[in-house]
Amino acid sequence: MANIRQIAKEANVSVSTVSRVLNGHPYVSEEKRNAVEQVIKKHRYDRNINAVHLSTGKTFMVGVVVPFTNRPYFAALLEGMAEEAFQSRYKLVFIQTKYEESREVEALEMLKYRQVDALIICSRTCQLEVIEPYTQYGNIVLYEKTLHTKMSGTYVNHYAVFKQALTYLHAKGHDQIGYSIGRLEGTNSVQRATAYRDFLTEINQPYRSEYVFSHCFHFEDGVELIRQWSKLDVRPTALMLTSDQVASGAITAAREQGIQIGTELAVIGFDNQPISRIFQLTTVDMKLSEIGRKTFRQALAEEISQEEIEVKLIERGSA
Repeated sequence: MANIRQIAKEANVSVSTVSRVLNGHPYVSEEKRNAVEQVIKKHRYDRNINAVHLSTGKTFMVGVVVPFTNRPYFAALLEGMAEEAFQSRYKLVFIQTKYEESREVEALEMLKYRQVDALIICSRTCQLEVIEPYTQYGNIVLYEKTLHTKMSGTYVNHYAVFKQALTYLHAKGHDQIGYSIGRLEGTNSVQRATAYRDFLTEINQPYRSEYVFSHCFHFEDGVELIRQWSKLDVRPTALMLTSDQVASGAITAAREQGIQIGTELAVIGFDNQPISRIFQLTTVDMKLSEIGRKTFRQALAEEISQEEIEVKLIERGSA
């Protein structure tokens, strides 16, 4: 089979021109591109991907670390990344960790051994001190604020967003407000917990641990949340819930008990997933697809950067 040098000689172009044609580079004249493609077709040439990777020093793959791939929240992030990857002629490699630190370290080792060109961590388990040394092997991007590190970050100010939603509910007449979270130790969860405590102090309300519902990720968790809520002696009149999936489960369970959503119990979700329209759910649009696109662009960028995403409250009928 012909090699790249033979193709260049027969097409009367340079080896670098053949390489650009093979890699879909836009800056090749139509005449030269046609000449190269004709010779490739004549010899039925298939490029050696490993050789291309060795010559460029790139795999043209970006690793994406997610705890779960079957949740709408992460699916929306991945959708944005996939769109950017396609435009950049890159492929994504998904590493599902289930929040196991060892799996996250395996992803970092993939970067170290040049199995991927960069790494995007959507929700981390490892401490920053564990992750940051791997930046010597390639770009690492986190879905959080990463000031004073060698990593880029795209983030939402969860403290400010949570405070805004709490203020919205208070203005609607709610003093007793509960909320749900996924992980107690997550960066976003800590910001929300801080905002919640600060807000209660501002409105002179005591902190009640029973108003905080943890480990809420799925529709079924929202159903269970309402079961716990209904057993409380003094119930919150409003709930801010981890995601639209959890909120939808809570609304379904509450309605089955004859509770009027929006009047007897106000509910706010997060993410603005399609299910939120079905349930007429007031929610916070987290612009997850946009976050995915931005993190991918940061993964390929030469400079470290911080990108804050502005979100907004979508008012519907549940609060």
